[in-house]
Amino acid sequence: MLFIVSWKISTANRNSAIERFLKTGGAPPKGVTMIGRWHAVGGAAGFGIAEADDPVQVQKWVLQWSDLMTMKVQVALTDDQVAPLLAAVAGR
Repeated sequence: MLFIVSWKISTANRNSAIERFLKTGGAPPKGVTMIGRWHAVGGAAGFGIAEADDPVQVQKWVLQWSDLMTMKVQVALTDDQVAPLLAAVAGR
């Protein structure tokens, strides 16, 4: 399964989040593969795409960071996965 993981860091937690990221690299736990991560220019926000068979592992990752930032996780579908659903809705 693919997951979109987005975050926003408050200014109060910015330095602590930077320190933790530099120490850990922000690596997810075993069972979660980081596909990519993007950081907003001039802001304390970003998102990543991760892959995991077990959403529990994604939740473990969120819990490692949720004391410093607000995080949102959404299950993601690829174009290949969503196209048949859209075709069904369009009656094709």
